[in-house]
Amino acid sequence: MFATTLAKTAYANPGQPVRTARGTEFELFARITRRLKQASDAGKAQFPALAAAVYDNRKLWTVLASDVADPGNRLPSDLRARLFYLNEFTQVHSRKVLTGDASVDVLIDINTAIMRGLRQEGGAA
Repeated sequence: MFATTLAKTAYANPGQPVRTARGTEFELFARITRRLKQASDAGKAQFPALAAAVYDNRKLWTVLASDVADPGNRLPSDLRARLFYLNEFTQVHSRKVLTGDASVDVLIDINTAIMRGLRQEGGAA
């Protein structure tokens, strides 16, 4: 009996709310943005943490760009184009952050704007 119960609940966590795809995207952006901010606030001594956070942010944006480039993506084409452009900007700006030629603040601002958009339901604020 115990084995059957364990098998049924092995992958379930009743304390966790069910997340939508939008909620999952928001959580990913929130985690990475928090790490970018913390590493930036810590200063030069935490450059390895900043580099890791920038790397993860770039991976997130690469996946997002790949998704919006897919012809089957249902987002409006103008929004898809803007998101793809933001990916390109993020990639270039990230290199500048890593070489010390730019601040991470712009990346934090972009991610925060995306998070605000993800929080909206059906276009309503």
